Amino acid sequence: QVQLVESGGGLVQAGGSLRLSCTASGVVFSNNVVMGWFRQAPGRQRELVATITRGGMTDYADSMRGRFTISRDNARNTVYLQMNSLKPEDTAVYYCNARVWVRTTANDYWGQGTQVTVSS
Repeated sequence: QVQLVESGGGLVQAGGSLRLSCTASGVVFSNNVVMGWFRQAPGRQRELVATITRGGMTDYADSMRGRFTISRDNARNTVYLQMNSLKPEDTAVYYCNARVWVRTTANDYWGQGTQVTVSS
């Protein structure tokens, strides 16, 4: 059973930084696992923040590129999201995601979410 546990959310002033962590159990960080962060603000759909492959290839949503950095420690089964220059519009619940590919089928697993609040 795959479990994802996020930590590191909180309240920060605009311009500040936070680092989120997500530790996975029940899944091996192998080549068929892409880790990612998504977020969901009140009244809005969940949206992609960033993804990272086992080899370290990353992808970011345009609004986060240059401010957020995703990284992973395969030995610790942990993925991180460093968020800098935070803005009030970054306020959301941030979710860790593990997409596990089995042949051509993708299975998505989610953490419980961690709240990030950016005050102006």
